[in-house]
Amino acid sequence: MPDQEPAPSRPERRLSTKEAAELLGVKAETVYAYVSRGQLSSRRAPGGRSSTFDAKEVEALARRNRRAGGGSPTSGGELSVRTRITLIDTDRYYYRGVDATELAARHTYEEVAEWLWTGQLRPGTVFTAPEASVAVARRAVAALPEHTDPTDRLRVAAIAAATADPLRFDLSEEAVLGTARILIPTLVDALPPMRPGHGGEGPLAHRLWARLSGRQADEASLRVLDTALGLLVDHDLAASTLAVRVAASARAHAYAAVSAGLGVIEGPLHGAASGLVHRLLLDVLDQGDAGPVIADELRSGRRIPGLGHRLYAGEDPRARALFALLEDIPRAAPALAAARDIVATTARHTPLHANVDLALAVLTASSGMPATAGETIFAVARTAGWIAHALEEYGERPLRMRPSGLYEGPRPPRPLPG
Repeated sequence: MPDQEPAPSRPERRLSTKEAAELLGVKAETVYAYVSRGQLSSRRAPGGRSSTFDAKEVEALARRNRRAGGGSPTSGGELSVRTRITLIDTDRYYYRGVDATELAARHTYEEVAEWLWTGQLRPGTVFTAPEASVAVARRAVAALPEHTDPTDRLRVAAIAAATADPLRFDLSEEAVLGTARILIPTLVDALPPMRPGHGGEGPLAHRLWARLSGRQADEASLRVLDTALGLLVDHDLAASTLAVRVAASARAHAYAAVSAGLGVIEGPLHGAASGLVHRLLLDVLDQGDAGPVIADELRSGRRIPGLGHRLYAGEDPRARALFALLEDIPRAAPALAAARDIVATTARHTPLHANVDLALAVLTASSGMPATAGETIFAVARTAGWIAHALEEYGERPLRMRPSGLYEGPRPPRPLPG
């Protein structure tokens, strides 16, 4: 019998951006956000500027979202938690109903933190830590290997500070706020200064600068750093914040809850993202053109860091606020130009806007800071937000953060493995 000819293979079915968005139950901007996070791949449509998507890949993502979200195609697999802290709405965000970018522009980091915790401003407040707390944290950090990352140092400092606080298990609001006002400056003061004898005193941003850069800080640079801290205090239920709320739901004390957040923040898709952008920015500055640098990233299959945000269709408002301040610093001009080049070059492939990681990278790269500095800024800033969420969670039913698993393994009973 003659061999039968194989059946012709079916061509790969491609979806337009609109079709993919409808199938996923999201906006077109969210589809591109899925691409930026590596959850979908895209291909330029022949003869056009739009992108197309593999239908099977989109359908698989839609199924995962429905399973994770209890069947709702628009849930995106998100866990909903009631909160009175931060609202993100239409490319703006608010701390307790107040525009966060305006609040951070007009008030220090400490004042923004107090607003987030209590709903009241305390003008002129400065966080200071008792020497005993700082001393035990410094000893613990000093014992770490020299190459230790800053987030590891912060985590060790938090644990060490907890051991020096016999009242850490008091979860009353007053006690937790007292802990917060001590823990945050302890984390900063436990980091070694870049120049001996320049640990500094005064507002937290001033003391943090001395631990991130060996350069003398001018007022404009300190203003950018302080504003960055205020802008990054909270951003709704980011991954690290959810981890903090899970810990607080189990009634872990504030130091332990913050440690949970620090453990999550090291991920390259979260707090560590700014370090990736910092290195990308230095490559662009070195070559004088974003084109070949972006080409290498895409050729290697890597997403371009510093662009796009799943919660903002347009530019990240935090990035917009920091870019405006960086315009006033002459030495930041080359890094700002390189950042704009990255955005413009990548826009030819995927229309994504700058996010706060790109703005942080401009600050760190132009200030003589290491690539890890953005992660340190992020972690210190977000500690205040974590405390706010822990306080909220302490007022909820214990252990409520307990989702049900969707078992997809072999059905029992199975014989014992032999």
